[in-house]
Amino acid sequence: MVELLPLLMFAAVFAALLLGYPVALTLAGVALLFAAAGIAGGAFDPRDLGFLPGRLFGIISNQTLIAVPLFVFMGVTLEKSRIAERLLDSMSLLFRGLRGGLGISVILVGMLMAASTGIVGATVVTLGLMSLPTMLRHGYDDRLATGTICATGTLGQIIPPSIALVLLGDVLSNAYQQAQLGLGVFAPKTVSVGDLFAGAIIPGLVLVALYLLYVTGVAVLRPHRAPGAARDTLADSRKSNLAVELVKGLAPPLVLIIAVLGSIVGGYATPTEAAGVGALGALLLALAYRTLNISILTEIGRSTLRTTSMVFFILIGASIFSLVFRGYNGDALVQSLFEDMPGGMWGAMAIVMLVIFLLGFILDFIEITFVVVPIVGPVLLSMGIDPVWLGIMIAVNLQTSFLTPPFGFALFYLRGVAPESVTTTAMYRGVIPFIGLQLLLLGMLVVWPGLATWLPTVLYG
Repeated sequence: MVELLPLLMFAAVFAALLLGYPVALTLAGVALLFAAAGIAGGAFDPRDLGFLPGRLFGIISNQTLIAVPLFVFMGVTLEKSRIAERLLDSMSLLFRGLRGGLGISVILVGMLMAASTGIVGATVVTLGLMSLPTMLRHGYDDRLATGTICATGTLGQIIPPSIALVLLGDVLSNAYQQAQLGLGVFAPKTVSVGDLFAGAIIPGLVLVALYLLYVTGVAVLRPHRAPGAARDTLADSRKSNLAVELVKGLAPPLVLIIAVLGSIVGGYATPTEAAGVGALGALLLALAYRTLNISILTEIGRSTLRTTSMVFFILIGASIFSLVFRGYNGDALVQSLFEDMPGGMWGAMAIVMLVIFLLGFILDFIEITFVVVPIVGPVLLSMGIDPVWLGIMIAVNLQTSFLTPPFGFALFYLRGVAPESVTTTAMYRGVIPFIGLQLLLLGMLVVWPGLATWLPTVLYG
């Protein structure tokens, strides 16, 4: 019975989450209750809790995690500076007469927003407010319009610089070192956030291409669902200024993307240093557009503080949970379960991917990253799985958690700003094809792992 306590801990956590309790408090509370019960029954060594202060100090002193508030600050600042609105307006004019042109514009703008902000909620809300009414007014099908916006908003999960990749990179780095130490390698190699950023570039672009092909295919095969926007006098009058507007809209985010992502991938700066450059660059852009004042700066600071506090609070709760889980030899239980699975490494990998996909229906990517990955990561990596490939597979899988009904966060974000005429059922049906495209990308990564590993190998050897 004692051997099954780690599994009972998982069950208790999920039950508490379904009842609506806060994630961080649930993780820490359930773990401490199980630890107290184990100490009383003689099944848990109280000395294991002595490692907790060191773990918490390691979290708050982690240099990599400093990038989180800086990237959040950068994203919120760009959201308030209305750069996306200028860009979407220019893109809509460029593709105005093309069938599905508005949908194509939304995907391209969402891709640039993902690469410059990396915040799913901000991207979905911004695109929903700006583009959804226009798409509906021009006759777009409700399902296609909402599905395109929700799916495009989630690109911030996989296209670097991404907060999800920063968190996942830190967790995988620890898991990779733990796996190597378990194999007797006492000079372990490392995997960095920069490795994951480089590995995510090609899969992210492939996913954008899949989205574009789908929207274009719908526009060609079923033109009534994605008609071309009608020409109007205003559009004709602005045609001569289109090139100027495109440059004004494209240049700021592109410069910021090159400065941040280029410095990381090129090895000129760590993710934390590049995040600092991005935060400063976003402030300078907001000042250049004259959209920054004390009120907006205060709002940016508060939003950054709320998001950062949530991330670190969950990380602390997950650290306590992981400590108690290992105190009950849960890691050994997971390893024995994986070793007994049919199919060896691939069987274990398939089970983990399925579990993460199913957990995405009820949990956020942060909880899955901090709770599940530290437990299964060392076991999978000790089986010989490439850490960068594993990280990108998990990142793409976590991306689906924002789209899967009924608890997909992108659906909630869009529901909050969508007109009442757009039903929730239509939104659920609209994201299903895009979930399929994300699963298709997972399949492509299985067949061609070089999609994730080729660029990091070329850049870093």
